[in-house]
Amino acid sequence: MSKPVDDKKAQAGSKITKAIGLSRFRDAGIRRCLLAIILLLNIFGSGVCLAMEPITVDAPDATEAPEASKPVLSWDTGTGKSYLIPALEIPAFLVLLNGYARLAYPDSVEPDGKKTYDSNLSTFWDHVVHEQWGIDEDAFAVNQLGHPYQGSMYHGFARSTGLNYWQSLLYDNVGSFLWETAGETTNPSVNDQIASGIGGSFFGEALFRMASLVLEGDGEKPGLLRELGATILSPPTGINRFVFGDRFKPVFPSHNPATFWRVRLGVNLNSDLDDQSTTINKTEATVDFSMAYGLPGKPGYSYKRPFDYFHFEFTSLGNADNPFDNVMIRGLLLGHDYEAGGSYRGIWGIYGGYDYISPHIFRVSSTSVSLGTTFQWWASQAVALQGSVLGGVGYAAAGNVAQVGLRDYHYGVAPQGLLALRLIFGERAMLDLTGRAYYLSGVGGDDPGGNETIERLNTGLTVRVYGRHALGVQYIASIRDAHYPDRVDSHQTIGTVSLVYTWLGDAKFGAVEWRGGDSL
Repeated sequence: MSKPVDDKKAQAGSKITKAIGLSRFRDAGIRRCLLAIILLLNIFGSGVCLAMEPITVDAPDATEAPEASKPVLSWDTGTGKSYLIPALEIPAFLVLLNGYARLAYPDSVEPDGKKTYDSNLSTFWDHVVHEQWGIDEDAFAVNQLGHPYQGSMYHGFARSTGLNYWQSLLYDNVGSFLWETAGETTNPSVNDQIASGIGGSFFGEALFRMASLVLEGDGEKPGLLRELGATILSPPTGINRFVFGDRFKPVFPSHNPATFWRVRLGVNLNSDLDDQSTTINKTEATVDFSMAYGLPGKPGYSYKRPFDYFHFEFTSLGNADNPFDNVMIRGLLLGHDYEAGGSYRGIWGIYGGYDYISPHIFRVSSTSVSLGTTFQWWASQAVALQGSVLGGVGYAAAGNVAQVGLRDYHYGVAPQGLLALRLIFGERAMLDLTGRAYYLSGVGGDDPGGNETIERLNTGLTVRVYGRHALGVQYIASIRDAHYPDRVDSHQTIGTVSLVYTWLGDAKFGAVEWRGGDSL
């Protein structure tokens, strides 16, 4: 039982706990503990964010009823945004994630005998004060796909409460730090901090933008199906819209970007396999989705916010051992638009990128920053060439699917480049060609004596049959050459032919028109 307290203090405490939603906890000790955590997180998070962006608070109108004075988010002015709510939601999400992991993986034990998820205040303190950061031994999909998606959740909690990209990036990294130090008993890992804190921000911003575009629709109030679709894309966005009612119901304004998306269903025919250690299915079902957001050339559209341009790709396979073939994201962080004559428009600047590629026999993933350009050139009245050229550096992981030691892949700093071209023939067809290259140097990893070179070439032809219905054929070649001093050099290749049905988001294949006449 709690000790008696002064009535005035009890009333003041009641007001505070009700204001931040802790009144549902009956035990006073729990309330005080949660309140202390919330205040510490709020002081840290809002202190930095206040330095980044000033807050204006409108004086309440004394004639208004208390109900009318409740804040409602304004994306233009920042009114109604919250630093506190995501500072509470992210730790709560981590507590739930840790609790789930304890139940789902009770037999997960570290080499020192500790259970992986039996973390407590003592292990948290040891990690913060005594432990050195390193590189962990988790599976490739966990580190390179699971952690970035986990980071996208942190990002979504912050973005959906009105914070901008850069402020949300801070929350991403704090959330990742909390998981690394308090979520597990393993030593904190640099690779997870980068994948969750930075890669997760790229992943999360793309999902948040797509969810907001679904909600925005044609400007009318979103219905149940659009609310559900947005929640599937960005769960934190849907959660905050539901829990906080009208406060976070205003939809993030897209400013009407030029977009192009497509969904493809088909079958893969795997061939040209040069890897005697691996057996793969010759045929498998495939589904993929890709979207370009903010294509250059749209009259009146500008690039003032991070990810006002981005490109997102996702491919899933009908293969239980390798269900995710790729997730690839690139977005303009800082840049500007430009033009050359009447037929060329482009943007240039610094891009953030996250890639996850797993073509059966090997894997590569990278979180990167690049310098480059995205453009469209009208070669004739009906033929347009779109493309992106990027070059930069990332922190990457790559390796064979065959087990080598405790971990079957390697980390390191990785220079990389991309060339993506799309030739559009009016409303009839488009020809795609995309090349990616990665050089995993081993610098910054745990095996500095080795290196890997990975190339991926993707080419395809899509022909519109009727309306938005199209048929296509695609060929992907993936090549890996690895050199490590403790094993034989490895050369692996695989080629995949895909026959697909395509549902187009635009019968014009995304060509942006600015020369007069009908615009997109």
